[in-house]
Amino acid sequence: MCELLGIAASVPISARFSLRRLARHGRGAGAPIDGWGVVFHDGTDARCYREPEPAGKSAWLRFLERHQPPARIVISHIRLATAGTVALRNTHPFVRELGGRMHSFAHNGRLPGIETLAGGETSCFHPVGESDSERAFCLLLDRLAALWRGAVPSAAARLAVIQRFASDLRALGPANFLYSDGDYLFAHAHRRHQRSGRIEPPGLWHLACPCADAGMAVREAGVALVAGATPAPVDVFASVPLSPAPWRPLAEGDVVMVPAEAPANVSISGQPG
Repeated sequence: MCELLGIAASVPISARFSLRRLARHGRGAGAPIDGWGVVFHDGTDARCYREPEPAGKSAWLRFLERHQPPARIVISHIRLATAGTVALRNTHPFVRELGGRMHSFAHNGRLPGIETLAGGETSCFHPVGESDSERAFCLLLDRLAALWRGAVPSAAARLAVIQRFASDLRALGPANFLYSDGDYLFAHAHRRHQRSGRIEPPGLWHLACPCADAGMAVREAGVALVAGATPAPVDVFASVPLSPAPWRPLAEGDVVMVPAEAPANVSISGQPG
């Protein structure tokens, strides 16, 4: 299965990490990597770096591991291709503009029948590739579009749309995803292919790190969290625990929303009623 990593902090931090070491936590040494990608949100804009190649062969990735820009929100994805060919157009995370800002999305799982969720409605967003994940992202942005016409929508309005969207995806298949609009990092946990061979929860794990402990808590996974002049608490989401720290498994169907410009351990979570 693909591997997800999401990081949210109340001040910009440099999240320098080794995707190769991260991949070993979820799949073990020698497992294939069909592509990798990282998004660093910078206010309303975002830097996105992707390659449809194994991370071990990438000179670009080796550079990024040493020189990553500070950001409050980071989303990373390591791909094991299940839908769509191994190509740049199918490599996560995906990014689109909506409401004058960049949105990003990465998914873990399979979503057969995602086309049926559109209900025949005309879409404003279209996939570039063939992956079910990108189709899901386009569907999410279609549902969010009305909120972003005019004033910036409230946190509650955004969360309600994402909860309904996540509920619809769960009916199709494993639907773990990370999504950000630059203001918030949203994490949805469902089921994933476990090492036991079963597809079951947890689909995502969460670690809330105090200021002093953030770097140490994930360092052995190849993640170096470097704060600027002001140390910051950090929320980390991953497909599997990355260290012996007290990671919390998210319940099946949980949606967690973490603000980028408030203390990172203040979050809203829940399932649709």
